[in-house]
Amino acid sequence: MQKPDEADAAKAAPCGDDTAAGLTPAQLHVVITLGFCGLVSAADNWFVSPALPAIASTLAVAPTVAAIILTAYLVPYGALQPVCGRIGDGVGRLRLLRIIVLGLAVGTFLCAAAPRLSLLVVARIVTGCFAAGIISVSQAFVGDVVGREHRAGAVGILMGITFTGQGLSAGLGGILTDAVGWRAAFTAFGVLALIAWFGLFTLREPAHTKAGVVGRADAEGAQGPESGAIGDGGAEGGARASCRASANPVVRFAADALRIFFGPHRAVFLLACSTGVLFLGTYGLMGTFLAEACGLTPTESGLVMMLYGVFCLLGGALSGRLGARRGLSHVISIGEVAGQVAAAALTLSWAMGSWVPALAAAASLGLGYILVQPTLVTLSMEADPAQAGLCTGLIGFAVFACGGVGSALGTALLAAGGYGLLWAAVLCCLIVQGLVSRRVLPVGAD
Repeated sequence: MQKPDEADAAKAAPCGDDTAAGLTPAQLHVVITLGFCGLVSAADNWFVSPALPAIASTLAVAPTVAAIILTAYLVPYGALQPVCGRIGDGVGRLRLLRIIVLGLAVGTFLCAAAPRLSLLVVARIVTGCFAAGIISVSQAFVGDVVGREHRAGAVGILMGITFTGQGLSAGLGGILTDAVGWRAAFTAFGVLALIAWFGLFTLREPAHTKAGVVGRADAEGAQGPESGAIGDGGAEGGARASCRASANPVVRFAADALRIFFGPHRAVFLLACSTGVLFLGTYGLMGTFLAEACGLTPTESGLVMMLYGVFCLLGGALSGRLGARRGLSHVISIGEVAGQVAAAALTLSWAMGSWVPALAAAASLGLGYILVQPTLVTLSMEADPAQAGLCTGLIGFAVFACGGVGSALGTALLAAGGYGLLWAAVLCCLIVQGLVSRRVLPVGAD
């Protein structure tokens, strides 16, 4: 007998007509549509970095002052991912996605029209708040549609498409700004966000998740301190249910988030923290390294870093097959080795004063990140399947918040000993992460 999620996906495709990662055409349509939404949100973030000098010049401020618009986007983007995931668990993921992708489009248009820095900062905060939930809610929605068996491969493809936007925007951002100006670039990304929003109306919420939302609402309404239904859990279980029902939503959200993050699956979330520090921290400093140590122009540096996006896409397509053959923990191990290769290549690039090894570094870093991060997302959903959106949001929070920490730590190491010390430290830490993950993750995790 087919499960509801399998039946819904099967309606749009004949039996046995499977495509990438064992997905039906209908399921692949969902993944690609949501991947495009993620691509736009990632590109909207990362294209701003090469555009900063032009923005600063137009608004008559120093580039170091204009850099606040990066923080204005990233802080809400990382901090609100668990919140958006929790909201999606309650009101329906597709409904929330339609709201936040439209908000991303509106916020991006506001950025294009901002006449001064203070208003641009406000517009970036608004954009970051709406963009925050796109990735985490999309990951949970894909998990609902494809089911547990194909979840890893589907999430890998989703994230490969998403972070292709991150990699490509590093190169295209500078070119687009030079060609048409930063306001026109923001407008272009706003148009792409609108296209992504229209694409969401070709999707539908799986029937079993709609029933789950109604069921949770009914259950919460039926519970209360006066309820005498204790059931199989005894007095202790009844007390927990009563306490949960009577707590205000903020306290309940915080309690659930802490329980999931530090519960039996805490190794997954802590590895997400180290992945953010090492992988995203390294990526954030590569552009400066290529300019200062290798003498490349911003456009040339961006073109080198575009390999990151290309290998994110390739790695996303491969992760599902690797996971099916060797288990998810082995996919993470392969990704960590790729990260180590990237750090070693950057060390070689520094020693030679050449950008050529950095090509291998950008490719390996993209491959490594896309094998590790989506696999951690897949494992996180097992922490509490009833709150998959919150689980994926916590992974997003851990990765992006710690990515900011990694950039700060990397900057401190750079000031203390230069790029040689920085890349050597990253290599050592990635080796330690690889050894630790082999011990804390089950060998046959799937």
